[in-house]
Amino acid sequence: MLCISCKARGETKAITVADWTFKAIGGSEFVPIFSYRDKTADILSEQFDNRLFWNGSKNTEDLQDLSLFIANVTFNDTGTYRCTVDRTLNYANYEHKINKTIEIHLNVVPKGNRDLASIISEIMMYVLIVVLTIWLAVEMVYCYRKVSAAGEDAVQENASDYLAITSESKENCTGVQVNE
Repeated sequence: MLCISCKARGETKAITVADWTFKAIGGSEFVPIFSYRDKTADILSEQFDNRLFWNGSKNTEDLQDLSLFIANVTFNDTGTYRCTVDRTLNYANYEHKINKTIEIHLNVVPKGNRDLASIISEIMMYVLIVVLTIWLAVEMVYCYRKVSAAGEDAVQENASDYLAITSESKENCTGVQVNE
């Protein structure tokens, strides 16, 4: 469950505390389930024991990401989750407190539904792979034919460069006497 609370200025020192509460469908009040303060995570509800994991900012007292991960989700996890952020901004002469609450409504279904965008992107990925593979094969055949055709002509044209042909005229020979 994503809970993000960013501050406007990064150079301001801050201490942030995150508290998560849960209200089941038909429940009357929110029950504390998780708390993160002083770089320590605490699960406060037996219902979520060994199933809630901190997925937010780590190794800092100034939390920006206050997200949780729920493992082994059950139908009993359906309900409203509340992420309460208490941030204290520390300035040179005073402290400023900011409180923010984010509600997340979770509805657990028997089988996950894929949205249309993920289906279309997967189809497009496979189409693109096939098209690019065919294009590569065509390009390789084209280049092979071009190189092999040019190779035969090049061998015929350059054959005279590699043959030792004696000159019949003596005017091309400077300083070399030919004995006849």
